[in-house]
Amino acid sequence: MPEILIGSHVSMSKPDYLLGSAQTALSYGANVFMIYTGAPQNSIRTPLGELKIEQFQKYLHEHNIDLRNVIVHAPYVMNLGSGDPKKHAISLQTLKNEVHRTCTIGAKYLVVHPGNAIEIPREQAIINIAKAINAINKINKNVVICLETMSGKGTEIGKTFEELANIIKLIDNKSFIGICLDTCHINDAGYSDKDIEKTLMDFERIIGLKYLKVIHLNDSKNPQGSSKDRHENIGYGTIGFETLLKWVHDPRLISIPKILETPYWKDKPLYKEEIQVLRNKKWINFRV
Repeated sequence: MPEILIGSHVSMSKPDYLLGSAQTALSYGANVFMIYTGAPQNSIRTPLGELKIEQFQKYLHEHNIDLRNVIVHAPYVMNLGSGDPKKHAISLQTLKNEVHRTCTIGAKYLVVHPGNAIEIPREQAIINIAKAINAINKINKNVVICLETMSGKGTEIGKTFEELANIIKLIDNKSFIGICLDTCHINDAGYSDKDIEKTLMDFERIIGLKYLKVIHLNDSKNPQGSSKDRHENIGYGTIGFETLLKWVHDPRLISIPKILETPYWKDKPLYKEEIQVLRNKKWINFRV
């Protein structure tokens, strides 16, 4: 059986930038990880020449980490669904920049929040999102843009598999589109938090499992259908350890990178402990 791919979000900061991110990920026992190429709350970015890309790539090679298993997440400030021409243009330029940075780093997958339907019909926001991705893909030759499943707060697009499927239908080059499934988000959006089989059947029927490229593996602080989006440590939330274990070890999902975005406990990350219990399939109380 192929190796389970599991890791976490890791920060990137000076002076070591990407090299430091990789070193942190390996200290957690990860063989995949996710980064932002700058602060997630804005589009201000450190020049690529300062990120230590060559040292980063060499380090990954020395530790047998495939660059395709480094996931990049785009900043939250984009709204590709915007009906405001100026805001849409800014979001499009931000996405173009992130695709370029992801490609230069050597990564394959860029996770993107689809966008919001602010003062426009949801159907129009879906069209706007697809138009933006089609525009980017005219120059994009390497990066798969992975739309994230959302919890359904406010005007978010992507709460349902149907909305994501409708975006994909409008994408011209489907080689460069995928889905990032967040277990907390789909729970809070109302999908079955215990029945992974039904969820995967629905995903296959509506979108197609071939589009599932990344999994954000998070427990949830909230009950199913709450539309809240508050992550919890593995096994401490309403989804539970046994269900999340299925997402890690299901044979259909083994080769898909799984990324933890769980909260810190007493001001420290618990990614190493969470990765350990998920690999070992054995629960321990690690929040002490």
